[in-house]
Amino acid sequence: MPNFIAKSLKDRAYPFGKDDVRFLWEAQGRSEKLVFTQSADENFFIVVKKCTDKEGFVIKGEKLTKPPKIGLLQKALCVYRDENTNGVLSEAMAVKSTHLTHKTSAISDMKEFLAEFNELRAKFSQIFIEIGFGSGRHLLFQAQNNAKALVIGIEVYKPSIEQVAKLANAQNLSNIRLINTDARLFLSLIGSNLADKIFLHFPVPWDKAEHRRVVSQAFAKECERVLKIGGNFELRTDSREYCDFSMRHFLDLNGSQILVYKNRNLQISSKYEDRWKRQDKDIYDMLYTCNTLSSEHELKGELNFAEIYDVQKIVKNFKNETIKMDDFFVHFEEIYIIDEQSILLKVAFGAFNKPEQCFVKLDANGCEYFIKKPLLTRENLSAHAVLKEYLANARNY
Repeated sequence: MPNFIAKSLKDRAYPFGKDDVRFLWEAQGRSEKLVFTQSADENFFIVVKKCTDKEGFVIKGEKLTKPPKIGLLQKALCVYRDENTNGVLSEAMAVKSTHLTHKTSAISDMKEFLAEFNELRAKFSQIFIEIGFGSGRHLLFQAQNNAKALVIGIEVYKPSIEQVAKLANAQNLSNIRLINTDARLFLSLIGSNLADKIFLHFPVPWDKAEHRRVVSQAFAKECERVLKIGGNFELRTDSREYCDFSMRHFLDLNGSQILVYKNRNLQISSKYEDRWKRQDKDIYDMLYTCNTLSSEHELKGELNFAEIYDVQKIVKNFKNETIKMDDFFVHFEEIYIIDEQSILLKVAFGAFNKPEQCFVKLDANGCEYFIKKPLLTRENLSAHAVLKEYLANARNY
């Protein structure tokens, strides 16, 4: 994460900034403050926190709202450094020309992708999904050799998304969309019977923590629902145990058809696969073919707030706490004060295995999810209802 440490702050009045970077207001938490920042076409927070073990203040990007184009964050930090700090003690944030600072169609957030998905489905005759694409060798190969396919890459590591987006742009590939999210969440939000292929190549095996694996019984069922009849899920792994584990889950599906290969050569391989082959490690492939026509699933509801809440009462009663239900939770993590009638709450909620974090902004005009709105899932709707009850009563549970 780009950051720097400054000896002191100038405490300039808001708003201020330079060029296309603007700092509009700040919100004070218990141990840090958030600075609401606009840089080009992105909104995000910068964190300013006093160092606990030495003099000065550390200034860095806030993880939840960090823009996918890291160059915009680096640029904003440089402007904040120049405009509102004294005496830089250390820094690790040089703006690099290799970082993306402009909009690219290859990168979509989840909401953008869902909004354009119907249009994309009409444009492309096939849909490929790759989960955890890493350096992107396989994903780019599929896009290059399947011009009529929309190739969707799902990755939780943001630097990989930026790296592959740059490679896609350099190769003039317009059939790629890259999304920074959890694959299980992505699958739960798209329609049924639409994917031709789902790739999961060399996932972390988590031999001592099976619950952390991508593959599970619920994941297998979602793959079955999302795949077309005749569509394939392809697992490629260097772990025999992971292959056997995955095969057991996919064999539990109705009409399951599975092929298993050992040391099958593909036209493209990752740098890790090349290394393992040099070490004479075995590589396993499990291919599941879907033979089931699934029903469509539709989720109804809205993640909106209609009321104006008592901000001072919420401030008075707030504490870090978690409300746990059978299949979802709400965790009130932090409160930030903007002014006497405006606050931010940092909240985590949703399904236990697919949690989301978000900010809720409350003021005299109402309440809203700020910068990043949670995705519409069944668990998030349930958590949203609990959150509204908490705000309405401003009470301790």
